[in-house]
Amino acid sequence: MKQQFEAAIKTLPQNDVQQLAIWLQSYINDSWDQQLESDLQSGKLDNLISKAEADIAAHNLRNLDEFIRNT
Repeated sequence: MKQQFEAAIKTLPQNDVQQLAIWLQSYINDSWDQQLESDLQSGKLDNLISKAEADIAAHNLRNLDEFIRNT
């Protein structure tokens, strides 16, 4: 099926390919948002949220730029 999609996309005009890419990214973003909302509601993220709140309360924080450079 992947090959069929690829072949079909290759026949589209460039503008249609760009519009498809925009739609696909929106679809992926919406799916991510729905999964995150589901995980929040189900409690899957409760431990991470509690740890983050505890770190904030203990002033155990790092600048995001510093964190990114050290990983």
